[in-house]
Amino acid sequence: MRTILATTGLSVALLLAAPAQADITGTINATLTLQAGCIINGQNYDNGSANVTFGTLNFGTQNTLFTQVDAQVLSGATGFTIQCSNGVTPSLSFRAGQHDGSGTGTGVRAMLNTTTAGQFVTYNLYSDAGRTTVIPIGGTIPLSSTGAAQTVNVYGRAFGAAGLSPGTYTDIVTVVLVL
Repeated sequence: MRTILATTGLSVALLLAAPAQADITGTINATLTLQAGCIINGQNYDNGSANVTFGTLNFGTQNTLFTQVDAQVLSGATGFTIQCSNGVTPSLSFRAGQHDGSGTGTGVRAMLNTTTAGQFVTYNLYSDAGRTTVIPIGGTIPLSSTGAAQTVNVYGRAFGAAGLSPGTYTDIVTVVLVL
C-alpha cells in the first residue's frame, strides 16, 4: 500500500509540478506604401526624380549654308519610352531651353555656337513627323493613363541663317513629366 501511495503521490506531484502547455497566437502586420513612378527609357524613376535624360536631338553635321534640317529625339534607335503607374494621367511639358528667342530664323528655340559668341541656330520641336504641329515653350503632350509602356516621338527642325560661323551649336531643353 505504501508503494501504491508513494507512486500515486509522485504522479500527483509531477502533474502539479509540470508546467501547463498552451499555444500562443499573434499576428504580423505587413505594410507597403506605393507612390507613383515611371519607367523612362528602361530606367525606373520615383515621383520627384531629377536629371532624367529623355533622349537626344542630333541634327548631324551640315555646312554653314544649310537652309533647314530635320531630326528626331531618340533614345537608342527610336523615340523615348515612358511607362507610368496605372491610373496616373501623365503629360510631358516642354519647358524653356537655354537660348530661347535668340538668333534670327523661324525657330522659337535656339542653339548657341560653343566657340563663337552671339551665333545661334534656331529650331522648333514638333509632335508630328510632318512637322506641322509646333510644341511651344511650355507646351504639353498628354500620355495614356493605362499603365502600359508607350513610345513618344518628338521631332525637330533647325533653320539656317545668313552669316553662321562653323562650330558646334548646343541647347538643353527642360522636359518635365507631370504626374
